[in-house]
Amino acid sequence: MVGTPLAFARTPEELTAALADAPDLVIIDLTTGDLTTGGWDYERFFAALDGAASRPPVLGFTTHVLARTTQPLHARCTRVVTKETLTQELPELLKTGVAA
Repeated sequence: MVGTPLAFARTPEELTAALADAPDLVIIDLTTGDLTTGGWDYERFFAALDGAASRPPVLGFTTHVLARTTQPLHARCTRVVTKETLTQELPELLKTGVAA
């Protein structure tokens, strides 16, 4: 346990509310799809981030299989890792964040 407070946002509205607390890091699963598949609306997600008073670094994670599919979202993140890397590095990432 690294002692880092966490907030989970499942909707853009929850994300906007969480951003009011000026988080040090935002982590997003880039494999949840889009509105056509019932997954996360990435455009609304990134619009909420871009509208924040101070945009926190964004760590996106994907899978090896979906890396090419999620490629258009990578540039909107500070860093993108695979789920395997996220699992291995999460404690350190929560302590130190990601380089901007």
